[in-house]
Amino acid sequence: MSDLLRLATAGSVDDGKSTLVGRLLWDTKSVLADQVDAVTRASVDRGLATPDLSLLVDGLRAEREQGITIDVAYRYFATPKRSFVLADTPGHVQYTRNTVSGASTAQLVILLVDARKGVIEQTRRHAAVLALLGVPKLVLAVNKIDLAEQPAAVFEEICTEFGRLTKALGWRPEDVQAIPVSALHGDNVATRSDNTPYYGGPSLLEHLETVPVQSERTDKPELGLRFPVQYVIRPRTPEYPDYRGYAGLVAAGSVAVGDAVVVLPSGIRTTVSGIDTPDGARRRADEGHSVTLLLADDVDISRGDTIAAVDDAPEPIGDFDATVCWLGDKPLRPGARLLLKHGTRTTQAIVGTIPQRLDEQRLAAVENPDSLSLNDIGLISVRVAEPIVADHYDVNRHTGSFLLIDPAGGNTLAAGLVGDVLSTIEVGEPA
Repeated sequence: MSDLLRLATAGSVDDGKSTLVGRLLWDTKSVLADQVDAVTRASVDRGLATPDLSLLVDGLRAEREQGITIDVAYRYFATPKRSFVLADTPGHVQYTRNTVSGASTAQLVILLVDARKGVIEQTRRHAAVLALLGVPKLVLAVNKIDLAEQPAAVFEEICTEFGRLTKALGWRPEDVQAIPVSALHGDNVATRSDNTPYYGGPSLLEHLETVPVQSERTDKPELGLRFPVQYVIRPRTPEYPDYRGYAGLVAAGSVAVGDAVVVLPSGIRTTVSGIDTPDGARRRADEGHSVTLLLADDVDISRGDTIAAVDDAPEPIGDFDATVCWLGDKPLRPGARLLLKHGTRTTQAIVGTIPQRLDEQRLAAVENPDSLSLNDIGLISVRVAEPIVADHYDVNRHTGSFLLIDPAGGNTLAAGLVGDVLSTIEVGEPA
């Protein structure tokens, strides 16, 4: 089991995400004394008798004044069993793009619902986005359970509806854990509460400490090396007159000294002669490691190229289907000319057709829509000016994801997934 869990929160407005995160930080003693003082003063200024724990993560002045989360707030905390990197994401519909960003690297997402409201439109939208992103594990936190008139019945009803939704979206029952919580009072957050006798499972923190961590599903095929080149290192110093290294992240597979590799898209073959790291040379590097590769031959390589295993090299693609979550204020229409950023390569792209849009409320496919609007999820065809070295997103989240960018202003317009990821959803009648 890994000692690090990357997680994120998601949910609708005012369901208590920031308070829940603040409670986790508070109960795990991950709050510094000056933070406690600042939150206490801010709470007094707002006329509160007790500290507002949501202020521990709502760091922007605009967030505190409005009482909402706007930005993705990253927090780090640890227990004796595991360390955590947590992204607290906004709940407003217009900030769905931030939810996509925060959840894109998460191994687990805590999706909150208000016990008084149940599964609502934004819950279904977030669940659809998380499913398309391939988040392996999900926690349904039924918050404010202390305010429900019949908490046991309410919890069971919400779990049943949410279970139908997650099944249709492709999650297995064992990958979804439902927990009734009260972030305000701490019920079932760090420790199990006597106030929920109808619930016999773990507290939220207990679950986070023990949930198996896997960056990818075990039923996916194993990939050979995928190494997008981030930077070419040439010191040109007397100590290293001929040094030429290629720095980057091992996005898939592994690499060892002596391995035969191919540089894409050029197709030139060579051999790995060395692997350097800040801690010294090593013989092998696995997925997730940032290293510098040395090659046996003097090969023309630049940022944006990919070094891959010879026996499992992907074919560079210029035309492909992709699933996108549209994040731009102006609609996406066929024929749009944009920039596509995949790994370390950025190239011009044109959108061809839009065969489908997902109605995330009914989990139904809308055929041949005229456009995709803000927060819409749809299937598009793409043509790029320079081929990219990509895998289907279902095979690898790193090599199968990309961004669509406004060529004029540089704003991110869409989060994209290579392949028809929508086909993994059981479209049809409401779940």
